[in-house]
Amino acid sequence: MNVRDLRHSELERLVEETGEPRFRADQLFRWIHARGATSWDEMTDLPARLRARLAASGLSLAPLAIDLLQRSADGTRKLRLRTHDGRLIESVLIPEPDKLTLCVSSQVGCALDCTFCATAKLGFGRQLSPGEIVDQVYRARELAQKDGSRISNLVFMGMGEPLHNLKNVLCALEMLTHELGAAFSHRRITVSTAGLVPGIERLGQADLRVGLAISLNATTDALRDQLMPINRKWNLAALLGAVRRYPLERRRRVTFEYVLLAGQNDTDADAVRLPKLLRGIPAKVNLIPWNPHPGAPFARPAPERILAFQDKLQAGGLSAFVRRPRGDDIAAACGQLANQVVPLGRLQ
Repeated sequence: MNVRDLRHSELERLVEETGEPRFRADQLFRWIHARGATSWDEMTDLPARLRARLAASGLSLAPLAIDLLQRSADGTRKLRLRTHDGRLIESVLIPEPDKLTLCVSSQVGCALDCTFCATAKLGFGRQLSPGEIVDQVYRARELAQKDGSRISNLVFMGMGEPLHNLKNVLCALEMLTHELGAAFSHRRITVSTAGLVPGIERLGQADLRVGLAISLNATTDALRDQLMPINRKWNLAALLGAVRRYPLERRRRVTFEYVLLAGQNDTDADAVRLPKLLRGIPAKVNLIPWNPHPGAPFARPAPERILAFQDKLQAGGLSAFVRRPRGDDIAAACGQLANQVVPLGRLQ
């Protein structure tokens, strides 16, 4: 077991079992989660006897290994990380003028089969542990600090379906927002889902107050059944019902991600239906022009079609934004994460 998998309360029990006072757990948690320690020897304010016991306990402090780092022409960086058992996952650092966002993975591969997503082609490998989830943040944090920058936002939109791994994601969120650790604001964390209704309800009940994003991508059940097979289990009515029940803080909105596929879901009729579907939900829509990957039978709409779709949504009363692809030259953009090494990517 990696020590990063342990909650603060579990660290308290661990140090008490060694005969140490409980405040040692605070020190240990700070070293692991605030400072990103990767060895027991770094923890210089802990007694040598405690460090020796921890080292002998079998608990690991080994971090995720950076297997490959690629930098896009637009400054986006993709980290391919290797787990202790040799699995590969990807995280993406996305710079913007006023923030630095890290896109975090929750699984090795993905069990869902969304037809437009490259990660789906990998199939499902395994769940990531809480420690593997948070360590993506800490490895990326080290890179950002070398540039004199700081990660400001976290989005659980990387490889995998976060709500399929909800137990470990909730544990990771607790660690990431803990005041003794990385201390991220819950208002700067968003969890995305393809539409697992029970998971949405459990996430709301957890009272972590993180943002919710829904990968929607269709305005009819018939099309969504084709694009996102999860819709056959929880259709649009069930999904949007769960979203309406999700506890939102004042002035927060649910983000609806809508990947635009030429000739599929970008028609005028879709643009008319979407505001009606979301009526009554504090919402914003992110329009994401589809990012190509090998073997997929889709195309990105023409720029004028994208803008016309956005105009119709706004005329229908929806806040709609077109998201410029980031990192698509290194297969780091939305829907492209599949451990693919793009020759054009420059090692950095």
